[in-house]
Amino acid sequence: MHEIPVSAREVKSGRSAGRPRSAAKDEAILRAALDLLASQGYVRMTLDQVATAAGVSKSTIHLRWKTKADLLTAALAAARMVDAPPPSGDVRADLIAILRDFSATVERVRGMALIGTCLAEETHTPELLALLRERTVLPRRELLREALERAREAGRIRADADLEAAVSALLGPFYADYMAGRGGRPEWAEQAVDLVLAGLRPAQAPAGHAAHH
Repeated sequence: MHEIPVSAREVKSGRSAGRPRSAAKDEAILRAALDLLASQGYVRMTLDQVATAAGVSKSTIHLRWKTKADLLTAALAAARMVDAPPPSGDVRADLIAILRDFSATVERVRGMALIGTCLAEETHTPELLALLRERTVLPRRELLREALERAREAGRIRADADLEAAVSALLGPFYADYMAGRGGRPEWAEQAVDLVLAGLRPAQAPAGHAAHH
């Protein structure tokens, strides 16, 4: 079972429970939510199921998270980049590590099905997509952008590089491969990083410099 490190920062969702929080209960609830997401899917999972699996009352969950969307996206945020190493100074290695963690997280929680649900329910449950974007999508993009910024400051990619476009180019192959029936290729992250870094290489850099240092 995947372990979730719980802290006030990781599970904060903009409200006060009005009483001391139990870290053990937080962790049990968040873990149960992720397990049920993977086994039941977002639509079928219920807060009653989460409460039973976590060994808490439903009211205990509501003291912490207002809705199922609130709970689920908080659980995804807490699980994000749990095993990611600190920046190594090697832009290629850092980008690959972030992308590998991204794909592992998506696969662990049936994330593509969740993304489909978020898009399908956007009209009726707009907060689900909004919370997913705020708590998982944008922080992941920020990690990638920060790695690229470090590389730009070190002169390893062009000073005029569009980093937001580069971030989209790094993440895009994962979704494109899935839709094309090519998902799960272990080499996808390396290939995406090498393609993007090749396109961002400074004109004066020797071939391979940006991709391997």
